[in-house]
Amino acid sequence: MPVSGNNPGPDEGFGVYIHWPFCASKCPYCDFNSHVWDSIDHRRWRTALLSELNHFALETSARTVTSVFFGGGTPSLMAPETAAALIDAVGNRWDTAGDLEITLEANPSTAEAGWFRAFRDAGVNRLSIGVQSFRDENLSFLGRGHSVAEARDALALAADVFPRFSFDLIHGLAGQSPEDWGRELDEALEYAKSLGAGHLSLYQLTIEPGTPFHRDGVEAAGGDEGARLYAITQEKLIEAGLPAYEISNHARPGSECRHNLQIWRGGAYAGVGPGAHGRLPAPRRTEALYQIHDPGRWLAAVESKGHGTAKRRALPRRARAEELLMTGLRLIEGVGWARFQSLTGRGIEDLIDGDGLKRMTGGGFVEADDRGLRATASGWLCLNEVLRHLLAS
Repeated sequence: MPVSGNNPGPDEGFGVYIHWPFCASKCPYCDFNSHVWDSIDHRRWRTALLSELNHFALETSARTVTSVFFGGGTPSLMAPETAAALIDAVGNRWDTAGDLEITLEANPSTAEAGWFRAFRDAGVNRLSIGVQSFRDENLSFLGRGHSVAEARDALALAADVFPRFSFDLIHGLAGQSPEDWGRELDEALEYAKSLGAGHLSLYQLTIEPGTPFHRDGVEAAGGDEGARLYAITQEKLIEAGLPAYEISNHARPGSECRHNLQIWRGGAYAGVGPGAHGRLPAPRRTEALYQIHDPGRWLAAVESKGHGTAKRRALPRRARAEELLMTGLRLIEGVGWARFQSLTGRGIEDLIDGDGLKRMTGGGFVEADDRGLRATASGWLCLNEVLRHLLAS
């Protein structure tokens, strides 16, 4: 396999991910680190998040921050003063890119939308809204706390307030026909076009262990059904000028989420907050960090020692290489040979099973050329199986 080509070297950007772990209610399909607390001391949490941010800034101050991402949980429940303080701290502790992307995840409820302008004034310049459906009955089934009317209003406000915004939809509910999904997606795309939305995320419902849906035996669309819904999604998004740049993410050229691209391409980032992950560069290795998952325990740890890191370890070379392959194949651009070698110090041929690669290329699941390795549309539908064959050795 070639190790040269026109792919760029390692991205020198640096991302900062900040996790706000609280939600107004827990959706029955969600397995993220999110919690419902009766009361939140916003001042105390602001101080703790700033402490951990400063902790990581001390060892990465030479980096230039290119993106900040507030995830959750529901960060739009965070006091805007907290977001402002954290954004200011990033600017004070690091150099920042002139086109710094600052994303905040939000729900469309009326109460949260009322804070959109305050978050913009705090420095947020990209909003990601969890709409999930343009059907009220589906929103009720998914345990969402908003209506379609509220979602439409929130999207219109986001388009007015923020220079960039995105929204999420979920498909693959049991019994959802291709015709039903197609009509709902058409409606969503028409509204997105009217507002100038440049980015959409489309996720297939999965039933994760430990969630209420899993405990209650709720089913999602099966393999063939899910594949048809996915195919409809790809077709309609391409027609709308929003092609996929990642398995579940679609954007007009130039409107991709730069923070997520940084992570999927194997770039460096710090993770702040309960359950956050990070990948920090070190001489001849990449260190993986995992913050304490439980919010109460994380808060106590930060208040006692300035950070809540539960585990920090140098990734073994093979583990690092496998991670880059797994995240890279989620992208339409795939994994470039030269970039892979520059990030891992090894050729990708040292990782991939040759017979497995022949089976996957012969079956039309991946493509390999002088630039790199990419999953096809068919490969995306069964990416875990593709990776199993590629990593068989």
